[in-house]
Amino acid sequence: MSIDGKKLDPLNRKVLVVDDDPDSLEIIAEALSWEGYDVRKTISSESAIEMITHWQPDVAVLEVNMPENVGTSLLKTLKALDPFMAVMFISGNTSTEAVIAGLDAGADDYIAKPFDPLEMLARVRTQLRIKDLNNQLRWANDRLKELIDIDDLTGLFNMRSVYQKIEQELERSRRFHRHCCVVMMDMDKFKSVNDGHDHLFGSFVLSEVGKIIQHNIRNIDIAARYGGDEFLIVLTETNREGAMIFCERLRESIEGHQFQSDKDKIRLTASIGFAITTLGDTEMDAKSLVRIADNALYEAKRAGRNQVKATEIPAPPKGRKQAG
Repeated sequence: MSIDGKKLDPLNRKVLVVDDDPDSLEIIAEALSWEGYDVRKTISSESAIEMITHWQPDVAVLEVNMPENVGTSLLKTLKALDPFMAVMFISGNTSTEAVIAGLDAGADDYIAKPFDPLEMLARVRTQLRIKDLNNQLRWANDRLKELIDIDDLTGLFNMRSVYQKIEQELERSRRFHRHCCVVMMDMDKFKSVNDGHDHLFGSFVLSEVGKIIQHNIRNIDIAARYGGDEFLIVLTETNREGAMIFCERLRESIEGHQFQSDKDKIRLTASIGFAITTLGDTEMDAKSLVRIADNALYEAKRAGRNQVKATEIPAPPKGRKQAG
């Protein structure tokens, strides 16, 4: 099984053959079909581009000596459409200069005509192995980035990339003339958890809080562990009323939840503050919006905890440039 879930057998591998000589096209396609590959063939560069876009082959076998240098220009086009697709040149010109020029142009291999079918199939298998290794490496890199950005304990984002995400949401809210809301939440008297229980139970509680947050947010929202027992949530396309409803629902979910692991159990509450942008404000930045939401959180703490407070952001002064 490959890293993307495809079985690494010929029936699951797509090979495109491009050659302006119909006889040569049939011979190459037939040899590939013997191996069991899903083969498509064309004599047209336009058709090849269409197949790359919609069919997405694993390998393209391309005649380099098509008229008007079509082979080399098509190679560049195909690589631009799919940088990770293997493109193999095939040609009757076997001079050293031609092979060097083909490989320097970006081809992954160069097959000489007339070719031995078994050798060609071996070269195709080699390119597929390289492609699979590259896919695995890309998957591993994506997974590593995900692990860097995700808090192990709660499964939420950590703060490594959250400010950048908020800036992106602010930009999107300006473009579509919508609100962007940042919610700050802090567990009330969380010190009592660690004082009355072991630290493993404290970690369990934070993990459960992460699950409660994930259960309450939408797919388009962003949730992060801000640090310790404090959490940050970005609500997109939500007005003040919607933000208040969400915060109250989240507060009630935590208040009504019994955190229990083996014999340890506790009930907790949370204080929540939020800040929401004013339509037309082009100057708000991520750090300022978080700071305003944090002030609202501390207002909720000062007012007695286990409640929601919102900080009003003044409308932009008249004369300030408005968002388009």
